[in-house]
Amino acid sequence: MSRTCRSILVSLGLWFALAGLGGCASLPPPVPQPPTHALADPQNTSIGKWVAANAPAPEISGFRVLASGEDAFAALAALADRAEKTLDLQYYLIRSDASSRALMQRVRAAADRGVRVRLLLDDLNTAGQDEALLRLTRHPRIEVRLYNPFPSGRMATVSRVMASLTDIGRINHRMHNKMFVADNALAATGGRNLGDAYFVQSEQSNFLDIDLLVAGPAVRRLSEVFDGFWNDPLAYPVAVVAGPPPQEAASEPAPPPAPASALAGEPAASAPAIVGQAARSPLGSELARNQLKLVWAPSRVLADKPTKASAPADAASAPAPHEVISDDVEGLLRGARSEVLLISPYFVPGARGMALIEDLKRRGVRLRVLTNSLATTDAPAVHVGYARYREAMLKAGVELRELRVHLDLPRSKVGSFGSSQASLHAKVLVIDRRDVLIGSMNMDPRSARLNTEMGVVVHSPQVAAQMQQLYDEVSSANAYRLSLDEAGGLRWTLTPPAGGAPTVYTSEPEASVWLKLTVKLLTPFAPEEML
Repeated sequence: MSRTCRSILVSLGLWFALAGLGGCASLPPPVPQPPTHALADPQNTSIGKWVAANAPAPEISGFRVLASGEDAFAALAALADRAEKTLDLQYYLIRSDASSRALMQRVRAAADRGVRVRLLLDDLNTAGQDEALLRLTRHPRIEVRLYNPFPSGRMATVSRVMASLTDIGRINHRMHNKMFVADNALAATGGRNLGDAYFVQSEQSNFLDIDLLVAGPAVRRLSEVFDGFWNDPLAYPVAVVAGPPPQEAASEPAPPPAPASALAGEPAASAPAIVGQAARSPLGSELARNQLKLVWAPSRVLADKPTKASAPADAASAPAPHEVISDDVEGLLRGARSEVLLISPYFVPGARGMALIEDLKRRGVRLRVLTNSLATTDAPAVHVGYARYREAMLKAGVELRELRVHLDLPRSKVGSFGSSQASLHAKVLVIDRRDVLIGSMNMDPRSARLNTEMGVVVHSPQVAAQMQQLYDEVSSANAYRLSLDEAGGLRWTLTPPAGGAPTVYTSEPEASVWLKLTVKLLTPFAPEEML
C-alpha cells in the first residue's frame, strides 16, 4: 500500500470512538448487472495457440519471474499489444503517471481494435481520477468497475474516509489483488501495482518488487478469481459512484475538455524512458522474436473470496478456517522440512506467527527473512508492529535482514535504482528450495484479515533457485543483518559489497531522528490488528 493510504487505514483503529461524528454516507443499492466471464476458448487466439504448442502437458503451466522493472513493463505491454479477444485488469492501485499512461494507451489501443477490456480497481486510491475513469468507460469496448467504493467525499482520500466513518467496518476491507490477463491464456500477477515506482522509474523512491508471467491452466484459475470479483455486488460500475445523477447530467452544460490522464489511456507528449528500456530488456527481446522462455511446472492459485470484504469489522473474530489465503500460507509453512525463505515488506507475526516460528525452530527448520528497515518502509506505523517482535524472533533463531536505502545490484536484476531510495514491496515465500509462492499478500494482520489477497504457488526447484539467488544478492550487501548483543540490545550489521570491515549500528540505520521519534510516539497506540 502507499504511505498515505496505509497510514489512513491504520489510523482507523484510533477513529472508532469518533465514528458518531463522521458522515453517514452509505453505498447505493447494488446495480443489477448481467454477469460476464473470461474468454471461454483461449485456444483459438494466437496467444492460446502458442501456449498449447509449447506446454509439455495440458495440465502444466508456464512461469517467468519478473524481477526487473523493465521486464515487468515489457510483459504487461506485450499482453496489451497481443491480446485479440479480451483484457482483464484487476489492481489495488494505478498511479496517474508516465508508466501507467504508456500501459493504458496500449490497453485503449487494444479496445480500438476490438478487444473487450474489463478494468477492476479498488476505490481507495482513485481520488482525483473519477473524470479519467469516466472518459475511459465512454469507449464502447471498455468497462470500469470500482471495488468497495466510497460514495461521498470523492475529491480526496481523507475526505472519502471521513465521510464514511459510520461505515468503517466496510471501508476498512480493501481489494489488494493484482493481475493483468490477456485472452485468458497469458497473465502477469504478483506484488506490483501500476506506476513509475513499481517499474523503477521514479527519481525519488522505487520498489523492489516481484511478479510472475503465467501461461496455461493457471491463467484459467486466475480468470475465475477475476470473474468472482468482477461479478460481486461490491464491484460498482464507475458511473454509479463517480458520475452525476442522470437529471444533473442532462441539464448541465458539457464540461470543458479535461487534460490528458494516465488512466484515461490518452496520448502523452512523449513516450517515457521505460518503453525503450523494456524493449531492450531480455524479456522484451524474447517477445520481439516470439521466443518466450518459460519454466513449466505444476502450480496452484491461491485467492481470498470476495466475501472476505463483507466480513464483520471485529478483527478479533477469526475468519472461517480454510476460506482465506493466510490459511494456505500457514499450511505451506507448517509443511517445511528444512528451510523457509520469506520476503515481505511488512512482517508482523503476531502471537500466532510467533507460535509457528517456535514450531519451525523445534523442528530444526531454518527461517530467513528479508523485510524493510525503518528507513526504507513506506508504512512507519506497520514498522511499529514488526519492531515489537524483533528481539523475540532473533532469540528464536530467525535470520532477520532489513533492506538498506540504496541498492548496489546489477541493472539486469531489478532495474537501475540509481540514487533513488529503495523500498521492498515483493511478497515471496520459498519452502525447502522447491515450492515458491509469489503474490500480493504481506505477512501482517491486515493482509490476513482485512484485505483480499492472491498468489500463485509454483512447485519448481528452478524457480526456487532464482528466488534464492535474488535473496542472497540483496541480503548479502544490500541489507542489514540483525543480531542481539551481550546485553540483549539490537545490532544492525552491514557488510560492504566489495568486502572489508562491516559497519555495526546500534540504532535504526539511515532513519532520521524525526522518523525514529514518530515511531516511538506511535508505538503505544498502533492497533496491531489494523497493521
